[in-house]
Amino acid sequence: MESAQERDTTGMPAWRPDMPNDFIREAIKEDLRAGRFNRVHTRFPPEPNAYLHIGHAKAVWIDYGIALDFGGKFNLRFDDTNPLREEAEFVESIIEDVRWLGADWEDRLFFASDYFEQMYEWAQVLIRKGKAYVCDLSAEELSATRGTPTTPGIESPYRNRSVEENLDLFARMRAGEFPDGARTLRAKIDMASPNMLLRDPVMYRIIHARHHRQGDKWCIYPTYDWAHGLEDSIEGITHSLCSQEYEIHRPLYDWFLDQLGIYHPRQIEFARLNLTYTVLSKRRFIELVNGGYVDGYDDPRLPTLAGLRRRGYTPEAIREFCRRIGIAKTDSMVDIAVLEDCIREDLNRRAPRAMAVQNPLKIVLVNYPEGHIEELDVINNPEDPAAGTRKVPFARELYIEQDDFREEPPPKFYRLAPGREVRLRNAYFIRCEEVVKDAAGNVVELRCTYDPETRGGDAPDGRKVKATLHWVAVPTAVPAELRLYDHLFLKPDPDDVEPGKTYLDNLNPNALQVKHGFVEPGIASAPPGTRYQFERLGYFCMDRDARPGAPVFNRTVTLRDTWARIEKTLQSER
Repeated sequence: MESAQERDTTGMPAWRPDMPNDFIREAIKEDLRAGRFNRVHTRFPPEPNAYLHIGHAKAVWIDYGIALDFGGKFNLRFDDTNPLREEAEFVESIIEDVRWLGADWEDRLFFASDYFEQMYEWAQVLIRKGKAYVCDLSAEELSATRGTPTTPGIESPYRNRSVEENLDLFARMRAGEFPDGARTLRAKIDMASPNMLLRDPVMYRIIHARHHRQGDKWCIYPTYDWAHGLEDSIEGITHSLCSQEYEIHRPLYDWFLDQLGIYHPRQIEFARLNLTYTVLSKRRFIELVNGGYVDGYDDPRLPTLAGLRRRGYTPEAIREFCRRIGIAKTDSMVDIAVLEDCIREDLNRRAPRAMAVQNPLKIVLVNYPEGHIEELDVINNPEDPAAGTRKVPFARELYIEQDDFREEPPPKFYRLAPGREVRLRNAYFIRCEEVVKDAAGNVVELRCTYDPETRGGDAPDGRKVKATLHWVAVPTAVPAELRLYDHLFLKPDPDDVEPGKTYLDNLNPNALQVKHGFVEPGIASAPPGTRYQFERLGYFCMDRDARPGAPVFNRTVTLRDTWARIEKTLQSER
């Protein structure tokens, strides 16, 4: 990583002229100029109690991006201090997600639990200094004595235990002599502090539970606030970057480090990500999954990284999204359209084109030879000349979209109608000659003629058509399940509800619609994760549920053109 950055004549990290300009990078530059640090070392410290979401991606790219810009180091560290909520499954998923995003921690994968012995020894240091004590108050009693933001708390009756008694009780806590919740170790700070977090916070609690890494070695576990700053100190982190809600925790982290007299990183807070039409909350993800509103944490309707990846999002698009929204000090709401624009632009460059029909209507070319199938040469991606071409079969019987035909076309409807001529993508001009209906009057088939002189181009006589339709050939079409995903919630702010209702009342009942259509044969066996632009329908990704001969595609995002507006207009007319 060092080779990506030059260094000035003093050996200090330099920075590129094209480096993004934000308040965090400016603060780091000033720290380097002033000699507060002579290096840059950041970390991403997730708790392994849930799946990562798009907000975590922002944090990863702040931490890792800054390390890259300054030629520094980046750690991935798990804050695994609560065995009741943490699982190895979450550890594995987070490693996969961070690696997928493109962040490289090299050999610096760490766990807070690996520092438990050092944390325990430091806790003993505070006890010996008279800065920590064992408290017998229950959780309810402790909460009742905490006070309010405008009234001071009440000191614990156990606050003035002797150093010897505290050391003895703390050792017995570790030895497992006491049940869960019987005692805690608390810091002795100030029960009248206006910062509620400084009112003798809990440092250790008794939890008889198996840890995903430490097994049954420990039955006392450090709280997040006690452990977090120590972890940064142990690892030599220079800049501890975190979201804005941790600003109020900073004085507590500083107090612990100052009392111990150990290495002191600098904490800088930034605004967390808020995104319209969705939620970014571990608690709410659990509610949505456990309530059956979504199908697991990798459901493509969720903004988890697992869900976005399954939906077809790319790490490059997410990185571009993080670049566009930038870094701010105050919270704001980002329109999800920004994220959708990023994936459209990325997939427009990289995704091969293909044809699929989601609501099929059969057409028969009455003047095309029966039983004949020809192969048309089709460009895979006009944005990528290196993508080459593919063969697409064409036959007498084809499927087009039902919405591409109107027996009585409204104004500005230029697609197929009786007596009207259109172009089939990469194929021929066709004209609708006859409409076939069932007994109920529903259109079930169109009889058309094709012009063999128009293969892949314009008519020799110069006549023009106003619409081009996508299609698949019936003899070779492969049945496919097409999952059409939309916003998870109906309102930009899911919490915009009437009294007595919750965000769940704003769930979008049409966030997932399943269509049973057809795709061209060349893409039916693509591996999961393969992305395509389905002509005129949007960008799709092969899902892991696909089986041989039974492809399943998830719609990543719709196309950005007039097609969507026209389609909505037509639907409103029905």
